[in-house]
Amino acid sequence: MPRIEIELTSTLNDGSWTWRAAGARQPKGKIDGGLLPSGATVGDVLRAETEQFVDGIEITGVLPPKGGGGQPDLLEILGSGRNEPDVITTLAKKGRSGRKDDRPRRDGEGRGRRRDDKKGAGRRRDRSEGDDAKGSSQRKGKGSLKEGARRRSSSAGKPDNRHSPAAAPKAKRLRPRRRHRKAALAALPEEQQLIGHHLARAGVPGLRDAISAQNKAARDAGEPEIPMELLVQLAERIHPPLRVADWHDRADAALAGISDIDLRDIRSVVVAADSAARTDETRELAEKIREGLAARVDHEHSEWMGEVRSTLDDGRIVRALRLSSRPPKAGAPLPATELDRLAEAANSSLTSQISQDRWATIIDAVALSPVHQRVVPAGLPSEPGEELLEVIRRVSMNVPAIAAQFGVEPAPPRRKRRPRRPAAS
Repeated sequence: MPRIEIELTSTLNDGSWTWRAAGARQPKGKIDGGLLPSGATVGDVLRAETEQFVDGIEITGVLPPKGGGGQPDLLEILGSGRNEPDVITTLAKKGRSGRKDDRPRRDGEGRGRRRDDKKGAGRRRDRSEGDDAKGSSQRKGKGSLKEGARRRSSSAGKPDNRHSPAAAPKAKRLRPRRRHRKAALAALPEEQQLIGHHLARAGVPGLRDAISAQNKAARDAGEPEIPMELLVQLAERIHPPLRVADWHDRADAALAGISDIDLRDIRSVVVAADSAARTDETRELAEKIREGLAARVDHEHSEWMGEVRSTLDDGRIVRALRLSSRPPKAGAPLPATELDRLAEAANSSLTSQISQDRWATIIDAVALSPVHQRVVPAGLPSEPGEELLEVIRRVSMNVPAIAAQFGVEPAPPRRKRRPRRPAAS
């Protein structure tokens, strides 16, 4: 039983006492008066045996106080008893110390002097650098072995996701410069530039919020409010040229990075061109982006199909399934022959001989692939574990036939509740 020191703080009408940890506020609680020694008073510090429960600490016994002989506790001093100086200095004897630098020099230099000729210094430096490099390589080798062992031990029993698309490097995002926006803001009259900056940052809704906040502060201070509707009407006339300037900046950046910027960003520029490209220059720019996007999508789609075929040829079924679920070109799925190969490979991979972790990895990839309704496992695990069943429940809506074989009723996955934000004080 763990022991703590407690301090008695008060007595209660039912004969019990209250206590707290000696010298602290917590933990605290109640103790039966029958456990205390006779003559106990408030403020006594006692040693107690405790039991830890879910609802707190319970005192199960109080130990008797340590008996003393009435004499003060003394520290025993060990030593010779002689008065000696606090600091002892021992000088080394004169003579040779055995180091090479103390030996007589042929060139007549005195003992203890260091020869600084280039050859000697170079040899010493080369030797020390070689030793440091050797030690560093040895330490690096040991660290690599330890790191490899740690990675192997941590990855044991986990699904092999080395070839998942999530591990691929992310595409570059669109980062436009603000050249056209700055020019549009500078072209506004001076009295409208503040409104223009608000619109460029947050649009008309953000301007409304800013005016509301300023009017609230004016009401609290007893000052006149700003006419919101008048400013909003002015902002609605200023905003369209600013939006065109923003699109122009994005379009310039998209055309410059048409070969490596994320396709979603380029598509968003193309979609916005219908309302933003109003001049001959912007229309020509939008057309160039459309042509570049179409050429890039065709190229990536052909590469995607070739990669799916090669991964199937190599037997990397999980990689092939995950690739098949992300075609670069919308509305252009795999050919029927490749879909048949993909389904057959998934069928033959889902057997009762593979581990349940492998089963969960494959079925998770099948659920998002275009063949999720065509897969029929060659065998099921004899005793599926809870982790595998949890994966089956999560993907049951995409593979209802396979879920039924595990006795799982297809149901949409439960959404995680977002934590509520604390109310502003």
